[in-house]
Amino acid sequence: MKEQILSKVFPNSAGIDIGSEKIFIGIEGKEVKNFSTFTSDYLKTIEYLKENNIESVAMEATGVYWIALYDLLEQAGIKVFLVNPREVKNVPGRKSDVADCQWIQQLHSLGLLRPCFIPEDIIRQIRTYTRLRQDHISLATQHILHMQKALDLMNVKLHNVISEIVGKSGLRILRAIVSGNHDPIKLANLCDDSILRNKKDLVIASLKGNFRDELIFSLKQALDAYDFYQRQVLDCDKKIQALLELINQDKPNPPAITKAKHIRRNEPHIDNLHEHLFKLTGGKDPSQIVGLSDKSFLELIGETGLDLTKWKTAKHFTSWLCLSPTKHQSGKSNKKTKRKGHSKAGQIFRNAAYAIASSKYSALTAFYQRMKARKGKLAANKATARKIAVLYYNVMTKGIEYVEKGLNAYQQKLKEQQIMRLKKQAKHLGFQLITA
Repeated sequence: MKEQILSKVFPNSAGIDIGSEKIFIGIEGKEVKNFSTFTSDYLKTIEYLKENNIESVAMEATGVYWIALYDLLEQAGIKVFLVNPREVKNVPGRKSDVADCQWIQQLHSLGLLRPCFIPEDIIRQIRTYTRLRQDHISLATQHILHMQKALDLMNVKLHNVISEIVGKSGLRILRAIVSGNHDPIKLANLCDDSILRNKKDLVIASLKGNFRDELIFSLKQALDAYDFYQRQVLDCDKKIQALLELINQDKPNPPAITKAKHIRRNEPHIDNLHEHLFKLTGGKDPSQIVGLSDKSFLELIGETGLDLTKWKTAKHFTSWLCLSPTKHQSGKSNKKTKRKGHSKAGQIFRNAAYAIASSKYSALTAFYQRMKARKGKLAANKATARKIAVLYYNVMTKGIEYVEKGLNAYQQKLKEQQIMRLKKQAKHLGFQLITA
């Protein structure tokens, strides 16, 4: 019996192991060479690869160290395969940077490594700004908690009476307190009329407190920090708007634009955001899917790009999002296990699932509640997030217009399925089921 030898898919290839201070390059038939991680050394690395006629390289996605080198290699015209470290595990007992780059090169040359999804450059720019924007929002949220703590120490219970202390009414009152106005009646009059009509006396009672100097200073510090991060968010919005205008400048105007949804929290301050996104996708509007909005759609574009056909099916897409269980099959054993980890894009769909959990008229809400009763809150959230992701995939790849069926239609379909199942059980037991 002849021994089969694997043919090389990428003959002119190299493997790169990246660290914080050095990178190691493995080329077949050559000794491993290392370079420092300064930009000048990265340029020498590219020269070295071109001298050896390297057409493609593979490297692990190690932290953020790979990003700068990836960009330079891409600009130099060298095809880069960024691979998952879990797929490049070396032989036990042979762990070293030198052995790693040689092992990566060997696997890559035989076509045994799958590249990670990396969107085009303009999409990566949007991703950077949207992720940075979300980081600023998270940091601002911490300072909201600091404000609440300062108010509690003063025994000012404003945050127990109004829904948000960083809303228009809340911020006016906080700024007045910091400026030296501690009269409960005058502070209460800063609220909107809708609040005063319903609970003016309660607001006045909540604004009586112990206004000590050190506590007011704490409140001022937290308020200043919150304002700072809000300005940072606005700067990110300006950058995103400039990018959207750049991308859409040569695109034709789409057909009739759908109505934009109201964004409740952290709405991007981008002029005509809905129109920009509608034009960007050529008339596709996944923001109409329940749970999604223009804000979440913008974030998803940054994470997944515009071309979702890179995932063959919706199942491939949801698997990449870490929203589907993994399958382990060996012999007669065939079981599903929980997938470890989360993806940023998957978390957007999870947040969308949480957003619709309390809705009253959504079919997906009925599904969420049914799954929650059977398997718990976490499983229900993941299953609902997966359904939203499938709808998103279908809209972006096939142009399927999503129409919310509503709770009644979903419950009617569920009832029909239950009746059909009962009829089969009755027939199996020798009975006949008669519906009223």
